Amino acid sequence: MRGDERVLRSNRVVLPDGIRPAAIVVRNGAIAQIGRQDFISPDAFDYGDSVIMPGIVDTHVHINEPGRTEWEGFETATISAAAGGVTTIIEMPLNSIPPTTTREALEMKIAAARGKLYVDVGFWGGVVPGNEDDLAKMHEEGALGFKCFLVPSGVPEFEAAGESVLRSVLPQLARLGVPLLVHAELPELIDQATLAAKDKDPKIYSTWLQSRPKEAEDQAIGLLIHLAERYKAKIHVVHLSSASAIPKIREAKQRGVSITVETCPHYLTIAAEEVPVGATAFKCAPPIRESANQQELWDALRENVIDFIASDHSPAPPEMKCCDTGDFMRAWGGIASLQLALPLVWTGARKREIEIEHVANWLCRRPAKLAALPQKGEIKAGGDADLVIWNPEESFEVRIEHLLFRHKFTPYSGRRLFGVVQSTFLRGQEIYSNGKLIGRPQGRVLRRGER
Repeated sequence: MRGDERVLRSNRVVLPDGIRPAAIVVRNGAIAQIGRQDFISPDAFDYGDSVIMPGIVDTHVHINEPGRTEWEGFETATISAAAGGVTTIIEMPLNSIPPTTTREALEMKIAAARGKLYVDVGFWGGVVPGNEDDLAKMHEEGALGFKCFLVPSGVPEFEAAGESVLRSVLPQLARLGVPLLVHAELPELIDQATLAAKDKDPKIYSTWLQSRPKEAEDQAIGLLIHLAERYKAKIHVVHLSSASAIPKIREAKQRGVSITVETCPHYLTIAAEEVPVGATAFKCAPPIRESANQQELWDALRENVIDFIASDHSPAPPEMKCCDTGDFMRAWGGIASLQLALPLVWTGARKREIEIEHVANWLCRRPAKLAALPQKGEIKAGGDADLVIWNPEESFEVRIEHLLFRHKFTPYSGRRLFGVVQSTFLRGQEIYSNGKLIGRPQGRVLRRGER
């Protein structure tokens, strides 16, 4: 075996055509070949029955640096990613200051990331009113696509984009060939529902749920389908929570509309009926909905109407979550989960007898496709040797002292999950093993289509 080569073997390797025993030959950071499990190599790493899967690609992560690094930062976020088997993050254009809505802001973000990345990181640019002329410049600088909100984002420097803004930017994004990621809720319906809920107890989760009705999502998605069809543009709906939007998404896809959809671990794991009084760690927007709605999301994943799963890791200091008052209406909306995405999804999939191949599609291959990163998301010759080795039969209890993102405030504390990450490899180098980070930051900034 050459000095720059290593071989990883397992009885369960997740390949594009299924799971089988195999040996992965890694050379110069890439997968050189995939051979039989008995591939002759005296120094092979044999992982037995543990699963070797592509490194997870999480396309929805809020890191918040620069400007709000006290919420999260490149170092802490990418360390926790490595511990969760996530080898690629695509970072959202907010809640950093400045937000990533100009070329200069993107340059600042890339500079802030330098020397701090334990996994690879790419960036979405932002669409806000008035920055139409900045989009092509951000794309030239490396933005993988663009994100907007149809409702207030929660931070004043990232304004909501209405229908007129979308009509202005979508022809340009279609020419660039990049997706527009959209937080899909209509503000008028939310304003009405919030007013109707104003006299309800803010500590009761149903008050928050009432203020963000399904109809706000459903009608927003109807608008996006219309605009995607009108402008032949790629639109991606982030964090779908409303299962009642699924029929119109299914029908649009059958017509050939270029629309993709993600949901999140919290919508697949937690039901509204379970949320305790005043437990603001569970607050996010759109909200966690009822158990029947949750099952419909799982069904839509199996049917490929929902394309994949992303974490929407959106941490904040605990005081912003109104822990002292338990006020859902005032608390910051965001759930910290980056390190836990794989076991959360696998625990739900295992309960429903869903195979590991589907989990790999939802967490690895399809997110990489959205971001146009052909070297990520699959174990294939020529691809980056980004790998996660994990034990699907082993379980663990979520304990805050084991979480590596900056703030440990999460609704999953104390929950028992299946799927223990043993090792994570980034371009053939082991960066995490059995609870310990290995080596110095080796992550890179990624650009669209880059090999």
